[in-house]
Amino acid sequence: MTTVSQIEDSEFDILLESEPIFVIDFTAPWCGPCRKISALIEQLAEAYQGRVKVLKIDIDKNKVNARKYGVKSIPAVLIFKGGEVVENIVGVVPYEDYTTAVEKHI
Repeated sequence: MTTVSQIEDSEFDILLESEPIFVIDFTAPWCGPCRKISALIEQLAEAYQGRVKVLKIDIDKNKVNARKYGVKSIPAVLIFKGGEVVENIVGVVPYEDYTTAVEKHI
């Protein structure tokens, strides 16, 4: 099983420049709903392995990008394409919502 990597704020700009499309799960260890979607994010990473990078960022340790992209409540799953946010899914949603959002942009 794929384990979704955690990234730091410092790695974010590199991603924006190097990845044509990627998914970031803005999360925190204390967040119950975040834990609830964690398996869905893992499933997404596995389903799109080699096509779309799926990552997590801990908003407690990495506040810069959470602020920059207006993340007010978590879980917040943002999909980036060409360096821009193209989808913003907040809260606990069905797996299909994630796949539908990703499919629109690949």
